[in-house]
Amino acid sequence: MAMVAGGEDVPARLERLPDSGWHLRVRWLIGVVTFFEGFDQLAIAYTLPSLSAEWGLSTGQQALAITSGSVGMLLGALVSGVVADRIGRVNVVVLALSVTALSCVGLAISPGFVWFLVLRFVQGVGIGGEVPAAATYIGELAQSDRRGRFVLLYELVFPAGLTAVAIVAAWVVPVLGWRWVYGIGVLPALLVGPILRMVPESPRWLAASGRGERAVGVMERIERAVQRSTGRPLPPVVAITRAPSVRRRYLRRTVIVGLLWLLSYFANYGIASWLPTIYTDVFALPVSTALAYSVATSVAGLLGAIAVALLVDRIGRRACLAGGSALAAVTFGVLAASGAGSALELLALSAVGALFVFAVNLGLYLYAPELYPTPMRAAGASLGGVWNRFGVIAGPLVVGAFAANLGLPAAFAVLGAAMLAAATTAFFAEETRGRTLEEISP
Repeated sequence: MAMVAGGEDVPARLERLPDSGWHLRVRWLIGVVTFFEGFDQLAIAYTLPSLSAEWGLSTGQQALAITSGSVGMLLGALVSGVVADRIGRVNVVVLALSVTALSCVGLAISPGFVWFLVLRFVQGVGIGGEVPAAATYIGELAQSDRRGRFVLLYELVFPAGLTAVAIVAAWVVPVLGWRWVYGIGVLPALLVGPILRMVPESPRWLAASGRGERAVGVMERIERAVQRSTGRPLPPVVAITRAPSVRRRYLRRTVIVGLLWLLSYFANYGIASWLPTIYTDVFALPVSTALAYSVATSVAGLLGAIAVALLVDRIGRRACLAGGSALAAVTFGVLAASGAGSALELLALSAVGALFVFAVNLGLYLYAPELYPTPMRAAGASLGGVWNRFGVIAGPLVVGAFAANLGLPAAFAVLGAAMLAAATTAFFAEETRGRTLEEISP
């Protein structure tokens, strides 16, 4: 097999690799970490009613408990991309995992509200740092013709984590108390050793960052592992065509994907963060019932995530993002018009809305890293993640304010308007289906 000392042929060598047990193992290890980041991220929504009762929190303090973690995620997303482009994707994943796990220890034993806020912020830094770096890494391992399915089947673990925390909290909080939910978040710390031993650094990043000799060594290790797994010779290397670089295309892409992150996560966290509290405060449901209803909404969201993973390589990124946003806008519009007169009505319509919003959210984790060249891919993806976090921060604040001052229908109308704007933005997005990363972003 021909070798290039500087690693220039690494992308082509990655492209020709068939799916294998090695790919599944690496995706599983990184996926478990991302699963727990999703678990930890939404834990506040399902523990908030109980810890509010324990500490006597006001509505403003409840909002602060939600947004403190979101501000940390914003900082983590802002910093992690630049760091991942400097020291590597896997190193950032391990560092972020360690920060999140340690903060979960502190949250589980937090003596009061102020400490809780500080530790929620630190936890947010870890969550915000891991997710874009991990998504970039998985995308750089995938082949162009099935990159969407490969990446999104990995990304399914994040909404699965969001769903799992709802299920776990529905049982744990009434029986053992809210602190145990955060204690469970420590478990992924056990994966630090296996990841460092079994997950190699991205050879695409190594080659693009001037570490050609190491890139070739890692590539050979991956090729041997894939060949052992499949038991067949590897296909021949086919040269990849690189498109000419045009700086202004990246500005346009950044604006479009940033708006999509902002609007879709505004809607996601605008409703998800408040649902359990709305059920208990507006409809006077017991905490156990409120959490069970929230589980149903999360499960619906997970179904939407599965659907987009199966469709994205068939109908394309733009169709999934625009279609999902438009259908979510319609659903929230119906919810606003109906006024959510009962808890069951809110459950049914919020579940349908979550199905479409989760699909859009998940699609963006695939789409954003595709839009940037390898030397700046993590930074570009994390820049979109920054707008994601602005949405995560603004959504609960705006929805909470509208619900408190104008009523639930007005809050749902705001969510519908946000997703309508997302659908309009997605119409102008560039299609990336079936193209190599080097063809999309030279």
